[in-house]
Amino acid sequence: MSIPKFDPKELEVVAKFPGFMGGAETLVYNYPITPKEAYIAAFKRHPVWQITSTTEMSMFAPKCNPDNIARGFVYDGTHTPPTGGLGMFGIDWEYIPQVGGSMVRPGKPFIEDASELKDKVVWPDIEKWDWEGNAKANAGYLSDRSFNVCWFLNGWYERLISFMDFEGAVVAVFDEDTQDDVKAFFDKLTDLYIKIFDKYITYFPGIDGFCIHDDWGSQKETFFSPAVAEEMIVPYMKRVTDFLHSKGKYCELHSCGQLMKQVPNIIAAGWDSWHPQLMNDTQKEYELYGDKMLIGVAPDTFDPATTSEEEQRRMAREYADKFCQPGKPSLLNIYASSVLTPAYREELYKQSRINYGK
Repeated sequence: MSIPKFDPKELEVVAKFPGFMGGAETLVYNYPITPKEAYIAAFKRHPVWQITSTTEMSMFAPKCNPDNIARGFVYDGTHTPPTGGLGMFGIDWEYIPQVGGSMVRPGKPFIEDASELKDKVVWPDIEKWDWEGNAKANAGYLSDRSFNVCWFLNGWYERLISFMDFEGAVVAVFDEDTQDDVKAFFDKLTDLYIKIFDKYITYFPGIDGFCIHDDWGSQKETFFSPAVAEEMIVPYMKRVTDFLHSKGKYCELHSCGQLMKQVPNIIAAGWDSWHPQLMNDTQKEYELYGDKMLIGVAPDTFDPATTSEEEQRRMAREYADKFCQPGKPSLLNIYASSVLTPAYREELYKQSRINYGK
């Protein structure tokens, strides 16, 4: 793809949208290519401008997957309101309006011991899901201009938690007596996920990538050591990312917590991108690993009410000069979108276009 050098005419604002996650109003510029093309170019290490995910990405989570209904997380053409309910494994999720999501009621684990996974888990029959009906309901929903990301909740460790509660799950991945039971479960779970993703790709061909959730840490520390993650989770993740890559799709991990120690495992598992939460030193993670994976880097923060437009523009240029390097692109961290004032956004777009066009 041949991209022209930056032209100031690109700064013409052609659309505006409400702010993302509390950020300022989102501005859409007169881009030289579509946001979808720019997102894919970043994954291919030929970036065009700094991806912010606020204008370039569209979220998709279809109603046909029972987990999306149960988790209050349907994002598709059906416009289904959040309710909670039974997920794909028959687990009851309660929707909590105050937090905008669902959780399994703690203290009542479906499975007390990992040795029960083999016999007690009732596996879903995905052939009974309404694939055709949901595909018809979503005709025209997926954008041909934005990078369409299918979000998939409950990865491997999160799925184990839904059956065993947190305490039971974390013990199960550590305990040598139950690790083989967990591995057998994760192996079969991976088979299921690959079948589900194959259906997604068949019935929703406009999907460009997948964002799969699997939280690994707390505010201060990872839940388990890198060695445990390497043995117990990484091989199963890698099977999924290998499958999705074979279908031409990109893979983003959504994993919360302080995970500096786990970044090598995230890379080894085949993920193309990751937006670390802000308790991470995202700039250090970019420095160490930005040549191997797209890292969502958080800019230095400022108070828009007391920071002059000139200073905001200076900070945007400095960010671009550090983190928008040809051959080592980054993403602007999705959790840091509050810095995207009109002045910062415009200067970041301009400087990143200049830097990436060198």
